[in-house]
Amino acid sequence: MERPFSPQSDARAPGAPPIRVYVLDDHELVRRGLQELLESEGFVVVGMSGSAEEAARRIPALRPDVSVLDARLPDGTGIEVCREVRSVDPTLNCLILTSYDDEQALRGAVLAGAAGYVLKEIGGTDLIGALRRAARGESLFDASVKAKIIQGLTEPQRVDPRLASLTPQERRVLDLVGQGLTNRQIGEVMQLAEKTVKNYVSSMLAKLGFERRTQAAVYVAHGTEIPRGPVR
Repeated sequence: MERPFSPQSDARAPGAPPIRVYVLDDHELVRRGLQELLESEGFVVVGMSGSAEEAARRIPALRPDVSVLDARLPDGTGIEVCREVRSVDPTLNCLILTSYDDEQALRGAVLAGAAGYVLKEIGGTDLIGALRRAARGESLFDASVKAKIIQGLTEPQRVDPRLASLTPQERRVLDLVGQGLTNRQIGEVMQLAEKTVKNYVSSMLAKLGFERRTQAAVYVAHGTEIPRGPVR
């Protein structure tokens, strides 16, 4: 999958006040290591904790320029903390620190209003650059990826869980049945024997809970199941 951001070096402007950071991680060694790294780069660590509940309470009061939030904690997640503190003060900037590079983490971070998320394997220089950008309120997410996630909220796709039970071949057969093809025609398209197609159709209908192929055809056309019973 695409990385959440492209690391960039970004030096702090001369004479600017130090960036104030809050660190949330349930491992003390990680917290201390981050504190040492940040302070060596001129940051000020205004608070640290290993508890999501404590962080959600202290961050709005301390108002750091940016908070580094561990994605997974014993009593919650950094994404939940980000969502909660930003509901109190939308100007608070949060950077999610995670060990998992997956779509769920990306989506959760975007929807929580985080400036971005970085993997724990990130180098110190890249992390410093990311924190400086986040502290300025910049988004570290790729603009197209972020837009796609947000758009998905207003254009949800209906997914029937029964479709997951179909094999790729059965799903293909369902699509062709929806186009009105006969078993013989489906066989020609898929280069299968008509008897084999008939077996696929029977299995597909059983998994979807249909009695007739006409029901499957209407289901494909409208995305809904027609009533059971005789189909004229």
